[in-house]
Amino acid sequence: MEKILKLEQKIVPELIDLLGKRYDILTTICYNQPIGRRILANHMCISERIVRNEINFLKSQNLIEVNALGMFITSDGEIIINQLKGFIHEIKGLSKLEKYIEKHLKLQQVIVVPGDVEIDKSVLKELGKAASNYAIHIIKEDTTIALTGGSTVKNVVDSFPRIKKFNNISILPARGGLARNVEIQANTLVARLADKIGGNYELLHVPDNLSNEALTTILNEKNIKCIIDKIQNAEILIYGIGIAGDMAMKRGLPKEEIKELEELGAVGEAFGQYYNEVGEIIHYTPTIVVNDEDVKKNTILIAVAAGKNKARAIIATEINRSSTVLVIDQAAATEIIDILKKRE
Repeated sequence: MEKILKLEQKIVPELIDLLGKRYDILTTICYNQPIGRRILANHMCISERIVRNEINFLKSQNLIEVNALGMFITSDGEIIINQLKGFIHEIKGLSKLEKYIEKHLKLQQVIVVPGDVEIDKSVLKELGKAASNYAIHIIKEDTTIALTGGSTVKNVVDSFPRIKKFNNISILPARGGLARNVEIQANTLVARLADKIGGNYELLHVPDNLSNEALTTILNEKNIKCIIDKIQNAEILIYGIGIAGDMAMKRGLPKEEIKELEELGAVGEAFGQYYNEVGEIIHYTPTIVVNDEDVKKNTILIAVAAGKNKARAIIATEINRSSTVLVIDQAAATEIIDILKKRE
């Protein structure tokens, strides 16, 4: 296929560009339906005239339908999207990006989805779908799945189909909660995923930003300790990656600690731990469940992140995690490779 693609790109490059554009339009409609032409044009940063022409073509092929509410993808359109995914993956050169990052960060696998979440928010949904598809293929009977919170992990949970083919699946929160944003807290996502795949779940009604003294007291509670033991031995852990400064503020760290993080060169955060450019833990906050030592015990880690602004954080938190499957967007992948090449 690679040889054919190279020939096509030399002889009819406009065909490849057109295919990519129409694929992007179809996927954008799919993730935002119903959607109007003007919103679609703004969403994709292209003119309404181009959108109108492409919409007329896609409609004539029965790939979309248009009514008073806006545009919808048809069943034929969904089939085309699924059949083209592998081809689009190749023509955008995503396989090469994946292999480069896998090799240089020493990861189990890297999955790159096309697009840039900072330009097109629907890329986050594609990211969630890629992560959930991977998870579905590795879930077995008697599997325990742990989830952190966050908007990125929420998209992963939202992308899971309703399936009841698994037996004795346990879904558990890998973090405590914060006082706000209940919709993206680990407890909420755990309950939602359990409902979708017919699993059992347990919750932790404990805040995540505790003092060391309070954390020690809670860990001595028999019921809490029992749940934590299960979480730390989960076979699958799905989590997001944060930029150090942003996460420090979200977690309500004191100004003195935030300043200290800056001075220490913190760039990434995962599991309440802050990492510098070379992947060293330079600071940690008390967390109710998971820390870096616990993470190493998990069989498969599924890390999900998007946007070129998170590239340094991704490198810092994931370098040398041989059990990690990293799911990122194309913009993050390109930026990661640029950073790694400069370091070399």
